[in-house]
Amino acid sequence: MSIPTIPTTHNETLAVLLDKAINNKTKPLGSLGVLESLAKQIGLIQNTREVAVTQPAILVFAADHGVVAEGISAYPQDVTWQMVENFLARGAAINVFATQNNCELRVIDAGVNHDFGPRDGLIDRKLAHGTQNFAQEPAMSRATCEAALAAGMALAADLKGNVVGFGEMGIGNTTAAAALMHKLTGIPVAQCVGAGTGLSAEGILHKQHVIEAAVAKHAAAVEPLDVLATFGGLEIAMMAGAMLKAAELRKVLLIDGFIVTSALLVAARVQPAILDYCVFAHCSNENGHQQMLAALGAKPLLNLGLRLGEGTGCALALPLLHASVNFLNQMATFESAQVSEKSE
Repeated sequence: MSIPTIPTTHNETLAVLLDKAINNKTKPLGSLGVLESLAKQIGLIQNTREVAVTQPAILVFAADHGVVAEGISAYPQDVTWQMVENFLARGAAINVFATQNNCELRVIDAGVNHDFGPRDGLIDRKLAHGTQNFAQEPAMSRATCEAALAAGMALAADLKGNVVGFGEMGIGNTTAAAALMHKLTGIPVAQCVGAGTGLSAEGILHKQHVIEAAVAKHAAAVEPLDVLATFGGLEIAMMAGAMLKAAELRKVLLIDGFIVTSALLVAARVQPAILDYCVFAHCSNENGHQQMLAALGAKPLLNLGLRLGEGTGCALALPLLHASVNFLNQMATFESAQVSEKSE
């Protein structure tokens, strides 16, 4: 399988032009804070001074996980397909927030353990009815993992806009994400696991022990895509593929919470240049996300105590992207507004 080649965003000439444009606006230097660095990042991603947010979309990938057989979730597996039905009925938080922010929402069945049949609004890319139980065997074969990556790449290539957010739904996927985090960062499992859908302290400890035993069982999985195949999910693999392709196409990547960041962690181990394309929407309240962000050198825009998933953090951060491009495009300069600049 061919991994997308991600173009560099390092353009010193353009960086100087963007800095000059930002600094010439009618404001004290640096006074718009993160919006200034965000405007510059978007300019470097889009390789232009004429920045824009056009036709933003959020892709929500859904799939099931065999490891739920180990009792690692507070909710039954049926909730995955039931929540997909909720997305299609436009009743979930992500539907509300995407509509509020005029953002297209695409829902993808990457591997839900349920047969939906042809449905309006559902993109069927099901590769299996969920993964295998990675406590007993690899979650998927390397071939299935590569098929999921390829499917994600094709979905990203089909997007018309220049901003794409990522969301997910899958009972058990915080367990997969925690295992990926541990394997790819070396952070102890105890610091990677959290409550997920609402586990008790005893449930979190059990989840930790399940992951630790699985990691010992599959110690030979070291290379990033082997780690993904062994411990990941179909939705996580498909997301990673979509991220890689979106970056190749110079789209801004809006990264949601714990599970989405675990997909990025895999993608970044394969193609480190992808990180220059990422805007980290928020820091999740899921234990481990802050350390995962730190491992990626990421600075999230928001910290709202979210741990819902679905891409909700992406939708909530989208107005900040609009603000960053709008001030750069529309705000007056000192010269045009005839405002005196700071005295030397």
